[in-house]
Amino acid sequence: MAVSSFHCASIFSSSASIPAFQCRPDPDLAGSPIGGSSRRRFNATAGMSSSFTGDGRISSMILRFPPNFVRQLSIKARRNCSNIGVAQIVAAKWSNNPSSGLPSAAAAASSAPAVSSTAAAAAASSAAAAAASATVPPVVLKSVDEEVVVAEGIREIGSVQLKDSKPSFLSSDGSLTVHAGERLGRGIVTDAITTPVVNTSAYFFKKTAELIDFKEKRSASFEYGRYGNPTTVVLEEKISALEGAESTLVMASGMCASTVMLLALVPAGGHIVTTTDCYRKTRIFMENFLPKLGITVTVIDPADIAGLEAAVNNYEVSLFFTESPTNPFLRCVDIELVSEICHKRGTLVCIDGTFATPLNQKALALGADLVLHSATKYIGGHNDVLAGCICGSLKVISEIRNLHHVLGGTLNPNAAYLIIRGMKTLHLRVQQQNSTALRMAEVLEAHPKVSHVYYPGLPSHPEHHIAKRQMTGFGGVVSFEIDGDIETTIKFVDSLKIPYIAPSFGGCESIVDQPAIMSYWDLTQEERLKYGIKDNLVRFSFGVEDFEDVKADVLQALEAI
Repeated sequence: MAVSSFHCASIFSSSASIPAFQCRPDPDLAGSPIGGSSRRRFNATAGMSSSFTGDGRISSMILRFPPNFVRQLSIKARRNCSNIGVAQIVAAKWSNNPSSGLPSAAAAASSAPAVSSTAAAAAASSAAAAAASATVPPVVLKSVDEEVVVAEGIREIGSVQLKDSKPSFLSSDGSLTVHAGERLGRGIVTDAITTPVVNTSAYFFKKTAELIDFKEKRSASFEYGRYGNPTTVVLEEKISALEGAESTLVMASGMCASTVMLLALVPAGGHIVTTTDCYRKTRIFMENFLPKLGITVTVIDPADIAGLEAAVNNYEVSLFFTESPTNPFLRCVDIELVSEICHKRGTLVCIDGTFATPLNQKALALGADLVLHSATKYIGGHNDVLAGCICGSLKVISEIRNLHHVLGGTLNPNAAYLIIRGMKTLHLRVQQQNSTALRMAEVLEAHPKVSHVYYPGLPSHPEHHIAKRQMTGFGGVVSFEIDGDIETTIKFVDSLKIPYIAPSFGGCESIVDQPAIMSYWDLTQEERLKYGIKDNLVRFSFGVEDFEDVKADVLQALEAI
């Protein structure tokens, strides 16, 4: 088990036969990522055959510290260890086993007086020397391909630790939103409950030799802010745990995640398949920018399974990319079925699950290769930060990450902190939003001044049977059409008192908009109708306000028209 920081418990007097030195390991099992992988961590104990005993003791082991270990120590740990020179203790033996010849910490502590930091340094040096001359065999590094389990939730390959995102003691999504990526260590040495914000653009190396070790992959470290940040890594691991993904990459926005993913996975001259109902900016990128690379696009209805089969059989399709539910009509794609069809032809499947959230739908478990989110929406949940993320296998995410490192679009660590904080209430918010949206959809569908309601939780929705099978909740957005023209719809929207008239969705505050005006106003009415956007269409994102308050507000606005 990697020891991340040390708190000196006792220093034994110089009169003892063998000076002993005991340190308490923090439960931080992680360090910093290597290269582009968010799941790699410092391993301070590479090559050990022994492991942490689980009762506060470390049984016979050689501790091996990475070159930049000292600068990972917290201020508290540095103060406690004073002049000991932790990074220089490359061979030291801690043991509570009487047969080892070293006195137990508890017995020694009861008889040893306190000493100064200078004496502590001398005692530690003696301990290191004694351990180095003992019969304990030297550290033997495993080959880079050998994988072992060093602790619960931690796998070790060579000298790099890969931390499983979902600890076994966190069995529910609600617990994961609070603790995943943090409770078992987060690569930042701190006693704080909350994850610190690491504001830096670059990371230094003490000596050129350290830099060469890093470049030749003998040690792990952060290097430059665009390639990774400890705060951002915590966010990536939290999202990975929720989605059941091997790896997650966060970026500056949802559109950044979409465009970088498409550019990374679809070759020049390639072909993709997408669906008619989708976020307009995604469609613009596919229609206007991808053709410049010779990439062609087939557009099908979300329910057109025959169209998908024809496309993957007639073209060499690199990717099927769709939202589910879609924007703004909340159409649902049968993720399991489309994944089966695509995989037979070697086509990757990416589901934009922004409207679903990682709580209501597990696209990867249903067979998709990738799941993408605009974390600006439900994941952040407070209408105060922009971000995007994409989750999947380590292999595929690494391909996207490599291009991301070139293009930029890096998420600021302060934004990452806001999303980490927001995610701790994700399950509470989504439960309320699911409930309010479903109940309001039923109210709206029964109202004489509403001509149509689009919500996958209603039996009248064309993919209700699919939504029931692959979702545990139907989301907080309801789209509906007012029985009237654009002026009547404007009057309804302007009569609402609780929601803000704004773009976006998924936050604590309710938001309402008319897509014809908010997103398609630059098009003529005839052009808007090609996408199914009528002038009387309303998209309502329900927040976490009390249901009765929201219901009363919507009803009074309907009465006003």
